[in-house]
Amino acid sequence: MFVWQRYILKIELADFHKTEALGGELAVLVDEGGLVFLQGDLGTGKTTLCRGLLRSLGYLGAVKSPTFTLIEPYLIGDRSVIHFDLYRLGYPEELHYLGVEEYFETTSLCVIEWPERGYGFLPQQDLVVSLAYKNSLERTALITSFSSKGARVLQQLETFQERIN
Repeated sequence: MFVWQRYILKIELADFHKTEALGGELAVLVDEGGLVFLQGDLGTGKTTLCRGLLRSLGYLGAVKSPTFTLIEPYLIGDRSVIHFDLYRLGYPEELHYLGVEEYFETTSLCVIEWPERGYGFLPQQDLVVSLAYKNSLERTALITSFSSKGARVLQQLETFQERIN
């Protein structure tokens, strides 16, 4: 039996390619029905990480942040990914009117940028990836698990830093 505890993992990302690689790794490790929150200032790489996740699953189209549409669903083979960007959300209650609950009741992998804007209306996340500037090119990712699913992912991610350098 797996007993989970909260894990925190810090990963240095030398450039946007490494940020995309981290997204690709998450695509492989996070199970269907997973919920990943992406936090960070504007331009820290949240959408870049999501692009890497989608590319790893085989999506070849353009990936942009759904800032104006709020929700962008992707169907890649038999895998579904829902990309949310809540930056323009006026109030968390708006999520209820948008009917987002149905997305969380599926086996879709849900990736949410700016989750703090939906506080109180989002389910419990499995992982939080907090991206921060280190300098103009480099970023730091601080990844925290909030479920047994998230803890398993972080345990498997521990060797990622060594593999990308």
